[in-house]
Amino acid sequence: MSKSKINVGNFFEDFKLGQQLRHAAPRTITVGEVALYTALYLPRFAVQSSKAFAQAIGYKDAPIDDLLVFHMVLGKTVPDVSLNALANLGYADFKFLNPVYPEDTIDAVSEVIGLKENSNKETGVVYVRTTGKNQRGEVVLSYARWVMVKKRDKGAVVGPDLIPDLPTSVSPAELGRAAPQINVAAYDKALSGSSFIWADYQKGEKIDHIDGMTVEEAEHMLATRLYQNNSKVHFNQFYESQGRFGKRIIYGGHVISMARALSFNGLENVFHISAINGGKHINPFFAGGTIFAWSEVLDKAEIPGRTDIGALRLRLVATKDKPCKDFPLNGADGKPDPSVLLDLDYWAVLPR
Repeated sequence: MSKSKINVGNFFEDFKLGQQLRHAAPRTITVGEVALYTALYLPRFAVQSSKAFAQAIGYKDAPIDDLLVFHMVLGKTVPDVSLNALANLGYADFKFLNPVYPEDTIDAVSEVIGLKENSNKETGVVYVRTTGKNQRGEVVLSYARWVMVKKRDKGAVVGPDLIPDLPTSVSPAELGRAAPQINVAAYDKALSGSSFIWADYQKGEKIDHIDGMTVEEAEHMLATRLYQNNSKVHFNQFYESQGRFGKRIIYGGHVISMARALSFNGLENVFHISAINGGKHINPFFAGGTIFAWSEVLDKAEIPGRTDIGALRLRLVATKDKPCKDFPLNGADGKPDPSVLLDLDYWAVLPR
C-alpha cells in the first residue's frame, strides 16, 4: 500500500525530545503584506510607517513590524507543531535579533524542547524552540512556545515528561540588537506623535489606551490566512461546531497585534519590540467582540553600550468588551478577570 500523501499534522505521541522540524515554505515579505497588516490593525508607529522617517534615524528602510515577522514565522510552524492543537498556551525567551525589511525571505526551524502528557491522556503539552532566519542565514528572531496538542490514540504510551527550564525574562544586555544606532537628533517627535521619551516614563505607571476595536469574522480569518496559519480552529466552522465552543476561535496573535496597535495611544515613541519575556492567552476570543488594552511600566533599563535608546519592560493587557479605565486584570478572588484575553510581558525600546 502506498504511503499517504496527505499531511494530517503531528499528534502528541508523534513528538520526540530533541526532534528537529524544518518548516515549509520560506516566505518573502513585501510591501503588500505590510499594507494589509496596516489595514487589519491600524498600527501607527512612525518608524514602520515611513521609509523617510526610518532612514533619517538610521534604518536602511522602513522595517517590517516586529509582530508581522513573528506571525509569518509562527505560521510556518503550524502544520508541524500545532495543526492538531487545542490551544496555544504561552511564550518565553522571545528575542528579535535582526531587523527585517521588505523583500527579505524568512524561513523557520523548530526543536522540541519539552513534553508533558496531560492527566486525561487525551492531550499533552509540546514545548518548542523556534528560530526564524533571513535569506542570508541571519537569525531574525528566536522564541519558545508551548501548545496543547491532541493525542491520536488515548492509549498510546509516551515518553517521560520533561518541562524545560525557561528564563522568566530577557536580560537588558540582550536588547536592542535589532535596532541600528539611532540618530536621536533626527527623531522628529512631532511626526512620531508624542514628545514623551524614555525618561518620561516611570516604573509602576499605568496607561489606559482608551480606544477599542471590534473584530469581525472576515478580518481575523483574512489575517490568519496572511500568515499561512492553517490551524483548523480558526477557519473550519464545520469542525469547530462539534468542538467545545461551537465556533471558530480567533488566533491569539491577532489579539496581540491589535493590542499593540491600540497601545500607540500613550506609547507613541515605543517603536520596537525587542523581546517578549512571557505571555499568556487567558481566555479565548470570538468574532463580534471589542478589544481594549492597557499597559503598565514594569521596569526601566539602560541598554549596555547604547546611549541612543532605552528600554521599558511593559505589561500589555487586552480585554474583551471592557474599557480599561480601571485597569482590569484579576478579580476579587485573585483569578483573572473574565474579560482579560491577554497578559503579555515584553521589553520595548524608545529614544533617550
